[in-house]
Amino acid sequence: MNRPLIVQKFGGTSVGSVERIQEVARRVARCSRDSRLIVVVSAMSGETDRLLKLARALSAEPVARESDVVVASGEQVTAALLAIALHACDIPAQSFLGHQIRIRTDSAHSRARIRAIDSERLFAALDAGRVVVVAGFQGVDEHESITTLGRGGSDTTAVALAAATNADACEIYTDVDGVYTTDPRIVPHAHKLERISYDEMLELSSLGAKVLQIRSVEFAKRYGVRVHVRSSFNHDPGTWVVPEESKMEDVTVAGVAFDRDQAKITLTAVPDRPGLAAKIFSPIAAQGIVVDMIIQNAGADGRTDMTFTVPRLETENALRIVRDVAREIGAGEARSEGEITKVSVVGLGMRSHAGVAAQIFETLAREGINIEMISTSEIKVSVVIDAKYTELAVRVLHDTFLGEGKEAH
Repeated sequence: MNRPLIVQKFGGTSVGSVERIQEVARRVARCSRDSRLIVVVSAMSGETDRLLKLARALSAEPVARESDVVVASGEQVTAALLAIALHACDIPAQSFLGHQIRIRTDSAHSRARIRAIDSERLFAALDAGRVVVVAGFQGVDEHESITTLGRGGSDTTAVALAAATNADACEIYTDVDGVYTTDPRIVPHAHKLERISYDEMLELSSLGAKVLQIRSVEFAKRYGVRVHVRSSFNHDPGTWVVPEESKMEDVTVAGVAFDRDQAKITLTAVPDRPGLAAKIFSPIAAQGIVVDMIIQNAGADGRTDMTFTVPRLETENALRIVRDVAREIGAGEARSEGEITKVSVVGLGMRSHAGVAAQIFETLAREGINIEMISTSEIKVSVVIDAKYTELAVRVLHDTFLGEGKEAH
């Protein structure tokens, strides 16, 4: 009987030193007794930032293609070191870079998307009895140029490899031991979820939860990859990210997420006529800036105010674009506010349980927390509040929906 095929991914803190790499090698060696393994690794903790700093010391804006070549070397080093450590444990292992196993991507340097994976060399190494170690975060485009997948891209590499090889599971090892109902640093009694659906995990990842990179969850959902989020610092079971199960809707809320990395931009006195929203948001989209929440206030004098949120790091770029558009269309002033937080309540059960939004508003009102913006979907409600109330809002919302006696999945 064939042993199961497992893809394991170890992040930067898990391989942050020679001692940590040796510990990972021992864990992999134990797992290799019962399973065939593909192990994906990130660069050692802090290495990507160090390499980027070197590139920027030579140029304020390094050529994107060459920058990718530089930063991809971090994963190359980790992959080879782990293979060496496995050999020292008497475990046959072979390391591969993205271009060696043909992780084919588009040519969007620093944020490339995977198009296809050639698994032939992977299976040849597995059939030869080796543990396969793959450098995450990287691929190769049609021009044979090295590309990188963006921050957290090693998660995407691991899930994509699991999909391409039809692996039995993908284990993501990190410095936390699973997905929690909220950040335990803010709510100490937050509890670890045993299982969570792809859709809930997608929402939590997009709304500020840092456990899994959102594109990896999208891949997992699309190809039905079962993902197990675990800690590399202990052997406890983690959280399974799986297809939706009927009992998941019995629980109203799965988690409370928050995102401090948002900024709010308001454009005043916008002429209220068709086509102007497109004039505002099309050039923003053309610059690759993601607009999240949008509110437009109807005006009685034929003008309206428009407010929207963008990633905080993109504030100045977005503000410059909006001011250019404002002059073109005869709008008023454009201003930004950075001291905001988006707090979100997520759960499949919100589809069938009425009144969740009302509970959120009542809970925040009791604490004197003003809501500046609101956004909803089928399984989430998000509100923008003043950043100084972040921790209070997270705590009271968690207690309302997930406090003592209220079980998550």
